[in-house]
Amino acid sequence: MNAHAIDLECVIGLEVHVQLRTDQKLFCADSTRFGDQPNTNVCPVCLGLPGALPVLNGEAVDLAVLASLAFGCVVHETSIFARKNYFYPDLPKGYQISQFERPLATGGCSTVETDGVSREVRIRRIHLEEDAGKSLHDRVAGSTAVDLNRAGTPLIELVSEPDIRSAAEARSYLQQVKQVLEYLDVSDCNMEEGSLRVDANISIRPRGVDELGTKTELKNMNSFSNVEKALDVEIRRQVGLAERGQPVEHVTLLWDEAKGDVRPMRSKEESHDYRYFPDPDLSPVVVPMDRVEAIRAQLPELPVARRLRFEGEFGLPAYDANVLTSTRALADYYEAVAAQTEDPKQASNWIMGPVLALAKERGVSPGDLPLAPEELAGLIGLVQRRRISQNAGKDVLRMMVYRGVSAQQVVLDEGLTQIHDVKHLDAWVEEVLAASPEEVERFQAGEHRLQGYFMGKIMKASRGKADPGEVSRLLLQKLEVRSPR
Repeated sequence: MNAHAIDLECVIGLEVHVQLRTDQKLFCADSTRFGDQPNTNVCPVCLGLPGALPVLNGEAVDLAVLASLAFGCVVHETSIFARKNYFYPDLPKGYQISQFERPLATGGCSTVETDGVSREVRIRRIHLEEDAGKSLHDRVAGSTAVDLNRAGTPLIELVSEPDIRSAAEARSYLQQVKQVLEYLDVSDCNMEEGSLRVDANISIRPRGVDELGTKTELKNMNSFSNVEKALDVEIRRQVGLAERGQPVEHVTLLWDEAKGDVRPMRSKEESHDYRYFPDPDLSPVVVPMDRVEAIRAQLPELPVARRLRFEGEFGLPAYDANVLTSTRALADYYEAVAAQTEDPKQASNWIMGPVLALAKERGVSPGDLPLAPEELAGLIGLVQRRRISQNAGKDVLRMMVYRGVSAQQVVLDEGLTQIHDVKHLDAWVEEVLAASPEEVERFQAGEHRLQGYFMGKIMKASRGKADPGEVSRLLLQKLEVRSPR
């Protein structure tokens, strides 16, 4: 919603918290594994015990630098960890180690695409921080339990500028960010497990005015769909207040998925409320430029560039290229198949159609199917060389996956080799026409759609082995001969 009724526009900035894919926490050696028994992956450091000193995880820094470079940020040689002070039961130290005045990186961008139009959203900063623990309200009747396994888990926070103008744009931005991070393999971005979390700042203002309105912060959105729904609800709420001449209060709101509504959580703190100051137990983070350039060299081809290359190099339509580059693993799989086939578009058709359908059926990604790229390329080759029909090829594909054998072996075992011999084909055509005199008469009277009826009968009689192209030629030839003069 863009608040056209009274010529208002919404202004949205997103804060995306992403768990880095490391085995150890940011300042200690405890495991970051998800799903372990509560309070088992803890130590004096993440429990905040007196005298315990943090030691920075260098792998987390490298992953944060990699992500920053992918979004075009400037990585600063020196950044500073600060203490963000607040009290909450799942924050045992009474402060969170984050970065404030001197973050790791600044000044990048990502894209949003809505209704076929793309534009850039600026990224203000990317900084490192540790996660807090988790409060559990459903484990102990009448009480809140605390699990500190997540305390100290390494995160990066991507803070956008307030450049987003609709809930749909916010969703597009998040999808782009998630896709890039997954391509980099810096995070699994699993929202259900808390690996990617989103907070949104929303305000409204008269269109054409630069000054920002009073913002609210929206939390507890556990899917991109819920982000879009929650933002739409909050935008409508703020517009309603404006229409009634009431002010927007500076509050934190929670998204209530069950009710499809937002509810107040607390009044919103300002940065000075957290009393940030440099952490005295941690030295400045120094990332020399030669280290930054070494990490830059590890950047993979990113989704937008790869999509454009697929369109140019393989001649794929934009839709195909977009689907095939949706994940790095799928793009890699397609390229491996296309390299071994004569027709890249056929490789695209097979992967986007029957292969993705089988992967969905089995609940895995295409690369996890027992179907090596060379095996799929071999099957496509059999169809292209008319050794088997297209429909038979789909059956062969399924048997390859479920039996774990090659296309050639399935074709031999099932006797599926396509028949081109005119003598055999002619016999099937004659058999079907002889059994369908009424349909022949209707075809000759102009009901040409019956060609499909005849083809179906012939293919059934041949158990799918007949060459469809040759059958079609023979069929029309014989129907023409039978036509009354």
